[in-house]
Amino acid sequence: MTARPAKHSLTLHGHRTSVSLEEAFWKAFREIAEEKGLTVNALAAEIDAARAGDAGLASAIRVFVLRHYQRG
Repeated sequence: MTARPAKHSLTLHGHRTSVSLEEAFWKAFREIAEEKGLTVNALAAEIDAARAGDAGLASAIRVFVLRHYQRG
């Protein structure tokens, strides 16, 4: 696994956007979406709707993943 961020396209609320995350975060994010029975786009849209206005989407996803695993 590389530590360099990889860019992936997502569709949020009908609009395409790209997010750069390290592969470990993409893997964890996909696993969490699957656990929740959601698509990656749907989970990203939930995170996007809940994030603070000044937080970037990539940062919000990283924090979401971190918190998910901290809660166990």
